Amino acid sequence: MTIQIIDFSRRGLLVGVGAVALAGCKPKPGPEAPSSAVASGPLTLDDAVAGEWRSPQDKARDPWRHPAQSLAFWGVKPGVTVVEFWPGAGWYTDIIAPYLAANDGTYIAADVQATTPAATALASAFKQKLQANPKLYGQVRFTEFGPTSGPVAPAGTADVVLFLRNLHDWMAGDIAEKAFHDAFQALKPGGALGIEAHRAPPGGMQDILAKTGYVQEAYVKQMAKDAGFTFDRASEINANPKDNHDHPFGVWTLPPTRRSAPAGKPPNPGFDHAKYDAIGESDRMTLRFVKPG
Repeated sequence: MTIQIIDFSRRGLLVGVGAVALAGCKPKPGPEAPSSAVASGPLTLDDAVAGEWRSPQDKARDPWRHPAQSLAFWGVKPGVTVVEFWPGAGWYTDIIAPYLAANDGTYIAADVQATTPAATALASAFKQKLQANPKLYGQVRFTEFGPTSGPVAPAGTADVVLFLRNLHDWMAGDIAEKAFHDAFQALKPGGALGIEAHRAPPGGMQDILAKTGYVQEAYVKQMAKDAGFTFDRASEINANPKDNHDHPFGVWTLPPTRRSAPAGKPPNPGFDHAKYDAIGESDRMTLRFVKPG
């Protein structure tokens, strides 16, 4: 059976996942960090968030994503090794990598597995951006995650692994269980898995393809438990009570995507964005799990 999901949210790529085809429209890449930008260390997380190398467009989303508080909650601190799955254009990378570079840490980017020309181009552009400015980003390590990828890091070496608004993509591609397994293998005993995901209302059946982009918190906890993780704690820092989770084009109706037509169709110039813009970005769960030991 072949299922085609005409939406990959933040991903402009085609990923062959067994018998599942996933497609989407390529997101506009953010501006590259100025070649002269340097993170003079040591930095605090607040310093990294305020960094001059971050674009105004990225900084405008800070009130919705609370990056410094979220990273502290997940356990990102000086000297640690962090693996970020599917960093995309690098919204969080522009915070985490300079912070770790200035504080004797290690950043590992487990980018999308390059199984198609689109995926290859996306991963290549991201890698070139970071390698062009080692004074800012440090010596980033590059691995990959996808349907047939190997380890994202040497077993038992990571302090923190991050899944940042990607679970719905992996559920659509039937690789969510693999993501949890690969994260578990990479982490040290006692290491943490941090998750930010669009949160569906509790109750009812979870759509295993997450076609609206929303995932139930209980479903995420069960996937983590099945992989061997222990739930540690949750935070409401990225919650949005204005989000009723019921939008014509799923979570992508809301900012920052602001979709006005079905995926793959031209934007609808007559679509009224006002009430969705008033909601703001999606309601999100912020969870922390621990590898026992």
